[in-house]
Amino acid sequence: MITGAMFRDGMISAANSIANFKEAVNVLNVFPVPDGDTGTNMSMTMAAARSAVASLPDDISAGEVADIAASAMLRGARGNSGVILSLIFRGMADGLNGCDAANGAILAAALDLGAVKAYKAVQNPMEGTILTVVKEAAAAAREHCREETDPAETFEYAYRAATEALQRTPELLHILKKARVVDAGGQGLCYIFLGMLSVFAEGTVVERAEPETAEAAPVPAFAGEVDGVESIRFAYCTEFIVKRGPGCAQNVDALREFLVSAGDCVVCVDDGEIIKIHVHTNAPGEVVTRGLAYGELLTVKIENMRQQHRHAAWGVGDAPAEKQREEPVRVAPEKEYGFVSVAAGEGFDSLFAQLGADRVVSGGQTMNPSTEDILTAVFATPARTVFVLPNNKNIVLAAQQAARLADDREIIIIETLTVPQGVAAMLSFDEDAPLQANIDAMNEAIRRVTTVSVTYAARDSFVGGFNIKKGQCMGMEDGKMAAVEDDPNDAAFRAVRKAAKRSTEMITVYYGDSVTEEKAQQLVGRIAEKFDGAEVLAVCGGQPVYHYLISVE
Repeated sequence: MITGAMFRDGMISAANSIANFKEAVNVLNVFPVPDGDTGTNMSMTMAAARSAVASLPDDISAGEVADIAASAMLRGARGNSGVILSLIFRGMADGLNGCDAANGAILAAALDLGAVKAYKAVQNPMEGTILTVVKEAAAAAREHCREETDPAETFEYAYRAATEALQRTPELLHILKKARVVDAGGQGLCYIFLGMLSVFAEGTVVERAEPETAEAAPVPAFAGEVDGVESIRFAYCTEFIVKRGPGCAQNVDALREFLVSAGDCVVCVDDGEIIKIHVHTNAPGEVVTRGLAYGELLTVKIENMRQQHRHAAWGVGDAPAEKQREEPVRVAPEKEYGFVSVAAGEGFDSLFAQLGADRVVSGGQTMNPSTEDILTAVFATPARTVFVLPNNKNIVLAAQQAARLADDREIIIIETLTVPQGVAAMLSFDEDAPLQANIDAMNEAIRRVTTVSVTYAARDSFVGGFNIKKGQCMGMEDGKMAAVEDDPNDAAFRAVRKAAKRSTEMITVYYGDSVTEEKAQQLVGRIAEKFDGAEVLAVCGGQPVYHYLISVE
């Protein structure tokens, strides 16, 4: 029988196993972009379970351990792979409910419930993924239990079936076959099952080969990235809102040009009555004075980023690797609507705040926020109805799980798959319009956006008809490879040229933390010359990993 203590140790062993092999899973990313984070997401999701069960006593029941682990995983789930993994274990916990210990038949039934729950969570389940791997594992366990109910043998059959199913994933999913890899999520699940089997069959907990702090280590945006106070060119983050004066109808183009000359990470939004400004500058007084020419100041915030950086550096190493989970603070609703948006980069943080986001959750590619991160932001939003913008396809499932856990307010997930889609959705929101009209308007705004993304190749590859060398810049149109060049501007221009149409009215170039304002303006000039009927502008997104995120509308 699998006792509670054995299931506890099995979860710890599984978490250690996936942590040891997470980089091997990360590199299975089909596209050679530097955002292969399946292994990291699964490892961090399992780490939440490890932290929750590590101190449980030996006399606890298997059902209780499974329930505690599954609850922790659901809240700590990161990325689609982490959410699916958490649901597999939630189904297993349902199957073990009320069981002091589990024989093979109970374990097989629990695995089967895990597979069913995972399939139901995915809107369009696809074979050749982690779903196939867990389904085949459950089927093998059920078949074995017709003759034998030893739980260790049952789980060994499940593990073997999982590894065999994993090897077949390229035959089921053509994109895997072309990339010559197996499914990353399925591979991660096999490592997790291997860790559990080590305990069930041999009584041995897999040891952690990496330092405990490795999971929380930040991912550098680019190789050779400068880190330190010296890298902050403009010291003062300056934000303010100007209410236009009586009769003031002058265009903000001149103000925007001045802001660009005075700093970087410029955001200048004019909605007719108020002007919202964000800029990093060394002359905040001059910037505010220039804004006063348009009317009176409503709010002003100036922060010394160099000082903030020093304080952050002083605190390095203070936080434990696995902190004790605290219940999110719930604020009482004070208004009808609120917004939670996911984004990475100071420019995007400021832009979403200016557009009305109550909370901006830090995250995106390579750093998917957990279900609990999103849930905490939702609870901190003082609104009866909270719109959540995931802004990344790998964050949608975590947002959906957060919505199911938020029981004191209505949560509506607007399935934005890119940050430019999130910006478009917020711009289309009308506080005075009915709820359904706003949902329809935001979804329509999303459909009008084509997103061009530019990043560098993390490895040599052949994708979408392109021979790609490590370090080259790739331009993608809604995730499909559109251009490969040595220079990010060349890749961006070629991708935009494919994405834009004669009807295109607006092209917004959000440049990342590896791109200078001057470089971005050079790209804007090339695009504007090619598409003279469209308005083209550059906005500092400050995002890591991606040189450019470009909205084509």
